[in-house]
Amino acid sequence: MGRSIEIYDTTLRDGTQAENFNLSSDDKVRITRALDELGIDFIEGGWPGSNPVSVEYFQKMRGVQLQHAKLAAFGSTRHFKNRPEEDPNLQALLDARVPAITIFGKSWDIHVIEALHIKLEDNLQIIQDTLAYLRPQVEHLIYDAEHFFDGFKNNEEYALATLMKAAEGGAETIVLCDTNGGTLPQEIEPIVRTVKKHIADHGHTVKIGIHSHNDSDSAVANALLAISCGADHVQGTINGFGERCGNANLTSIIPAVVFKMGLSCKVQQNIDSLYATSRLVNELANLPHNRYQPYVGESAFAHKGGIHVSAVKRNPLTYEHIDPDKVGNIRRILISDQAGRSNILHKAKLWGLKIGPNDPVLATIISELKELENNGFSFEGAEASFEILMRKALGLQRNYFKFETFRVMNHKYRMDKPPLTEATIRLFVGGDEVHTAAMGDGPVNALDRAIRKALVRFYPCLEEMELFDYKVRVLSGEHGTEAKVRVLVESRDKQCAWSTVGVSVNIIEASWQALVDSINYKLMKEENRSE
Repeated sequence: MGRSIEIYDTTLRDGTQAENFNLSSDDKVRITRALDELGIDFIEGGWPGSNPVSVEYFQKMRGVQLQHAKLAAFGSTRHFKNRPEEDPNLQALLDARVPAITIFGKSWDIHVIEALHIKLEDNLQIIQDTLAYLRPQVEHLIYDAEHFFDGFKNNEEYALATLMKAAEGGAETIVLCDTNGGTLPQEIEPIVRTVKKHIADHGHTVKIGIHSHNDSDSAVANALLAISCGADHVQGTINGFGERCGNANLTSIIPAVVFKMGLSCKVQQNIDSLYATSRLVNELANLPHNRYQPYVGESAFAHKGGIHVSAVKRNPLTYEHIDPDKVGNIRRILISDQAGRSNILHKAKLWGLKIGPNDPVLATIISELKELENNGFSFEGAEASFEILMRKALGLQRNYFKFETFRVMNHKYRMDKPPLTEATIRLFVGGDEVHTAAMGDGPVNALDRAIRKALVRFYPCLEEMELFDYKVRVLSGEHGTEAKVRVLVESRDKQCAWSTVGVSVNIIEASWQALVDSINYKLMKEENRSE
């Protein structure tokens, strides 16, 4: 392998600036753990001086032990009127108590004059003394040269001078940012090479990094070109989320670095988790997966019809640039029912279910799967529901209980108070009838409590199970309140987590389907564990 590339993820900061991309502090912690397991070197958690969610996130992260990644806090150079030790932004960064701090400063003379309203030499001063103040107090210090490429093209001498001040202030890595995303690939190489030579000529040994935005649809290309020109640090987001048109997509950059460029990074040891990490971020942000995304999209290794399918079956390299297994994805043959058969056999083997390629039950599962998908079900993020479906088709799924009726009531008794929500449920366990009611914080929580209240005396293991995430997506095709919704429920116990799905025009009905699958999965898991 060639030189090592440092991977810096900013999904939790730059990514959350994307339209309709929202994460709670708990979501951010969960993504941080996943990125650490993937092998990301730096995880930028947010700007602690800018909003309460970032402050809460950094507080929660104090109790989380990361195995490899270094957590980074992001902020700006000091305000010109403040001394570094009195600047609230810099104090917030230090209060985050993280091993890495990333400071951004102005490289474009226009921004200095029109945005900061200070002299060009004053900007050089605040870059240097901000970094010099932080340097003794932090393990890793990174400088993001904001709007660097635009600044270089407008005033090369001044843009380079800002980098020199960052190096003199103690930055270990200087990141060249294409903040507006307007730089084209052919412009990258001469600028990066000029920067590297200028820094070396002045006796500095800092790393060079690249941070590209996608407004010209060139972010990944620009990042890879910068790396090929000697950049050893690359910043981006999972799935390319970011402000406006997004950031450089790490799920495209990392495989290119490892498989195409012959370079190394820590992620290469776990790169077969890339697909799962990509989908986790989408699910937690409650956004649909981009099926056409390179490497990690559902269609990235899908083949349909004629010559392609015939060739891929004989030799996948004919129409696949890498083996999909390398990034955790799968090959899909979209012809007759071949894709269904291969996927079902793959899952059956994974779950220890005995189904042969000529087993008649395959046709039953494929038929039911297609019908459910036509009705809006999607099992990519709800594999527990899919496993239950397969077990039912094979006659392996026990009926742990039988539902008769349920009812959920919202009572808004005062306009200045939240409504009272009550769920009642009637079911049978064996020959015993159970009729139970429970209050909850909303209809789904009340229904969840009522179901488990009814079942826990028969199945005590349900005490340790909890519903920890709940997402609703309106499906296309119909509009307004008549549209179908898909509900994704995530549950966990002391051993693991699992996801289930429900679909209906009634959100309570869809939630009930997902909750029932979740409980059935837990009971099935406990039964298998005790055998």
